[in-house]
Amino acid sequence: MNDLSQTASLDKYGIQIETDGEFAGWRTWRRDNFETHTGPFYHRVDENGRVTCAFRVVEKHLNGSGNVHGGCFMTFADYCLFALATPVLQGSGVTVSFASEFLDAARKGELIECVGEVMRAGMSLIFVRGMLMSGTRPLFSFSGTIKRVRRKAPAPTP
Repeated sequence: MNDLSQTASLDKYGIQIETDGEFAGWRTWRRDNFETHTGPFYHRVDENGRVTCAFRVVEKHLNGSGNVHGGCFMTFADYCLFALATPVLQGSGVTVSFASEFLDAARKGELIECVGEVMRAGMSLIFVRGMLMSGTRPLFSFSGTIKRVRRKAPAPTP
């Protein structure tokens, strides 16, 4: 199941580990209300440090034609940018650029997975690319840039 009562907190960044269902043992963020509402989206890190992201297509992910909505693919890909960058991000970041290509459609019930890589991690920018797949079928390619940011304390209210 996907409610908060069935996940265990992992760290201060809001990463949760799913404890039940198809994605038991996978990680997800609960700090981003939009991704939580749109997803749920998951990621895991294998023994070699390779990050894989995934979600199962359900009714709420579909457009009027019965295919995964393009905005869902884009939201999942943005989630993947940060999951793929996690080993080098070391804190917070924001997406500063994002490019994508729609290659094929996906339907209800399909498992959508993402594989990708960090192309370069500099002092302030991280460049990432990835591919969304259903089995061996490529669906959506993307690349993006993350800017590392330091959280500022909120301004005092008068």
